[in-house]
Amino acid sequence: MELTLPDEAATIDLGRRLAGALPDGLVAFLHGDLGAGKTTFARAFLQALGVGERVKSPTYSLVEGYEIGERRAFHLDLYRIADPGELEWLGLDSLAEPGAIVLVEWPERGRGALPPVDLELSFRHEGNGRSVAFQAHTPAGRRVIQTL
Repeated sequence: MELTLPDEAATIDLGRRLAGALPDGLVAFLHGDLGAGKTTFARAFLQALGVGERVKSPTYSLVEGYEIGERRAFHLDLYRIADPGELEWLGLDSLAEPGAIVLVEWPERGRGALPPVDLELSFRHEGNGRSVAFQAHTPAGRRVIQTL
């Protein structure tokens, strides 16, 4: 499935809609060039789930964690990672918790060190806007796409 996102508002709306379609937990990989909309999407998604604090880009911290009621959410940005082995120092064991919500920007840089993916979103520049393609890898990922 592929959607056209003509502007930033459409990217924010997609993040909110996907949060509304969320099963208990989800691991989503966010692909795309710099400026393609990954962080904008992640911020809207997490805010729609109920993150009340400021949702920061984890470009320098690499991972930001949030408590959402009984659930935990993690937003990773692996742009600055040169080797997946660097991730072992971050203590990412909690990413595999049942019910955890995990959004990973630049997941290809963490290959082999990340939990199995449910849903991949590939953002790309399209004229003045963006487009996003979805690929489900699990029943949870397929349910999210069907709900959208």
